[in-house]
Amino acid sequence: MSIVEGRQTAAYEKDLVVFLIGMRVNSLRAWRQWIPVSKAMGPMLRELLADPESGLLGFRTFPGLRSVTMIQYWESTEKLQAFANDTQRTHRPAWTEFYKHAYKGSNVGIWHETYVVPAGSAETIYANMPLLGLGKVSGVEPVNQRGRTAAERLSKQ
Repeated sequence: MSIVEGRQTAAYEKDLVVFLIGMRVNSLRAWRQWIPVSKAMGPMLRELLADPESGLLGFRTFPGLRSVTMIQYWESTEKLQAFANDTQRTHRPAWTEFYKHAYKGSNVGIWHETYVVPAGSAETIYANMPLLGLGKVSGVEPVNQRGRTAAERLSKQ
């Protein structure tokens, strides 16, 4: 990853949905229950990335010792929910399969949080960093084009 020098801000100016999703292994010995859950995300992401109209703008994964968290950026809640509920796409069958087995024990858990961010309500800064997060989704521009401080950048949006 190449470093973008100086102070930058994401060049994204539209509404945004930030979707956090994760999985936690509650029992390491119960690998037969958590391995299928952990393998479900890959096909979903490949499907979404192959479809520019899906609404997924980008994502970043944070693995942990017993858990994994992913931050996803979406164009709208409508597109996120359309993907989640479409029985012809990968998510709905995986979700149904998880819940079919979820009440047989608590060896693996999943969670998600959805945040709707209206245009002009996000502030970002990247100083001497490679592109990541919203900056990777939209590209970056010099931070001073939007204001010298976070308060100035938020008040101009």
